[in-house]
Amino acid sequence: MNITIVALQKNDKKAAKRFIKRFIDLPWTIYNSKEHPQWVPPLRVAVWESLDTEKNPFYKRAEIQLFLAEKDGKAVGRIAAIENRGHNEFHADKVGFYGFFEAINDQEVVNALFDSAAQWLKERGLTCMRGPVNPSTNHECGLLVRGQRQHPTIMTTWNPSYYVELHEKAGLKQAKDLVAYFLPTDAGLALPEKVVKYAERIQKQSNITFRDFDMKNFDREVELCFDIYNSAWEKNWGFVPMTREEFIHMAKDMKMVLDPEFAFVAEKNGKPAGFMLALPDYNHIFKRIRNGRLFPTGIFKILIGRRMLKTVRILTLGVKPEFRGGGIFALFTYESFLRAKRRRLVGGEASWILEDNEAMNKPWRDLGAPLYRRWRLYEREI
Repeated sequence: MNITIVALQKNDKKAAKRFIKRFIDLPWTIYNSKEHPQWVPPLRVAVWESLDTEKNPFYKRAEIQLFLAEKDGKAVGRIAAIENRGHNEFHADKVGFYGFFEAINDQEVVNALFDSAAQWLKERGLTCMRGPVNPSTNHECGLLVRGQRQHPTIMTTWNPSYYVELHEKAGLKQAKDLVAYFLPTDAGLALPEKVVKYAERIQKQSNITFRDFDMKNFDREVELCFDIYNSAWEKNWGFVPMTREEFIHMAKDMKMVLDPEFAFVAEKNGKPAGFMLALPDYNHIFKRIRNGRLFPTGIFKILIGRRMLKTVRILTLGVKPEFRGGGIFALFTYESFLRAKRRRLVGGEASWILEDNEAMNKPWRDLGAPLYRRWRLYEREI
């Protein structure tokens, strides 16, 4: 067996571009629709953008190094080592990260990838390796440990079950679990009466109202959400505040797939209190773009297919600290259910939620939404 780890050489731009292309192409050599029917091919342009250290503002506070594993001259695995200075400054620790992990079912290959990433992080004085994150907890993250049979929703990770054993045999241990709930909203489904009465009572008492995201004033709305975002998640495990530039960059990426009725703001006495962002599950369309390329035909599949999407993923729900309590989280979940019913959607996923965040988990349990998917962030001392 001949395993070689090749690192990205950044001093040669042409060679680096070829390397990154191989890095991005790797999943298509591992997955196929017959053995992995749930896998949704990523849009290549989106992966390229997430790795672009010149244009992506995330890398103003971070460094990344890419590694490919070759076996008998063929690429069989990949990993990225990430030094997130923003995280370590905010949490006052020395955690390194890994992400963009993909590999064949070969423990020696995987061990070599993790060892290479760990060595790169160690050379930067970091004492722990955590992940997977692509490239941070503000983006796609977590290894799927439960729910491989379900269709993965937009901007969530999917991996075959053998990845779990590969991680654990490489010495990585559980750091934190992230969970997802699915709430069906079929026409005949009704919420428990006690939930409806509670939500209606809270809404009258609190003077909280909801409004759609105003697409005509997109920049203003993004600024409003940015202010809420960093204050709402400030005390969450693993959270790193985004810079204004990072937040605006991400918002512009989402603009094309955003539905204003499912990006709504809560106001109390005219003041913004929180916001919820749910995206139509474009993974149902991306799945049909097998090569991951927008052009020449991928963009038409998106434009035509988006009218037929019947599920959403609730990926952000944030409330300013001063407006928490009094059932506002329950109001948000109830409002999202009502909006889904009006649009005749068949259901929605709420993800991801920290497993021990009871304030966020309880409203979904009260609505009768089952916990059906689980991701894990792993750690290994360096």
